[in-house]
Amino acid sequence: MRILILLLSLFFLSCDKDNKTEQHTNSAYRITKSIIYNNVNVDIIIDKPVNNEVDVLITYHGTVQSDSNILPAAENTLNQFKNILYRQDMMIVSVAHPQLNILFGDNINQAEAALLWVKHSANQELGITVKKIFLAGHSQGGYLVTRLNTMHETNGVIANAPGPLNLVFRCQLEENGQTPASYVCDNIRNVYGTTAANSNAYYQRSLLNFTNGFKSDILFVQGLDDMAIQMYSWPTFKQDVLNCTNCMDRQFVEITGAGHGAIFESQTAKTEFNNFINNH
Repeated sequence: MRILILLLSLFFLSCDKDNKTEQHTNSAYRITKSIIYNNVNVDIIIDKPVNNEVDVLITYHGTVQSDSNILPAAENTLNQFKNILYRQDMMIVSVAHPQLNILFGDNINQAEAALLWVKHSANQELGITVKKIFLAGHSQGGYLVTRLNTMHETNGVIANAPGPLNLVFRCQLEENGQTPASYVCDNIRNVYGTTAANSNAYYQRSLLNFTNGFKSDILFVQGLDDMAIQMYSWPTFKQDVLNCTNCMDRQFVEITGAGHGAIFESQTAKTEFNNFINNH
């Protein structure tokens, strides 16, 4: 009799555990999760809707001045894109990619790890079914998603004010005292020397060096009242992208009267952002 009671208790405990798991996966939540893919670790913030079969928008934040600001920047970027997204049934994954203790552009490793985790591990670890995957980035995040589009195929990519476009130009201004110093240029200079001594090292990390081989359709949004340092190289970048002969479709939305955050400020940009997702 005692054995029977014990077996029944184990059975109901198992059922209760299964029900709790199902209840968790069938609910909406926002969590911060540390993930590892190909031995690369990165923190992500997951905003999941109620449904378990989801299209996913992976977002990437812009430059921050301290690594302690990475998670708040990722949270803010998630909220910004969620606020302009018309759909309520998409899961958003915001990537807290590092900044300070690496050379600019080397955080592509963490950016890639997050994308590949969503592609290949999220289903099992979260108990969901990932359908379509989109990438969206603002500023340095736009730089990262543009580079990722030369590496991996997704359902579509959106880049708002991507940059830095031209690190040779930007860091030369800093060297000449024409603009305040930044850790981005300082770190490169400490390793490779000045732009005059080794301009190629700066160019290789510039977005102007990644204008070919886009594996998925991409939408670029740029406010035409952005900072002069961005607009100096924007026409060259745009033309290089349009000249690409081995790229998927490229679309440009340029907004007069909007600045660096055009995709969050302009109704035209918001509409184009949502149309792009809905049409892919």
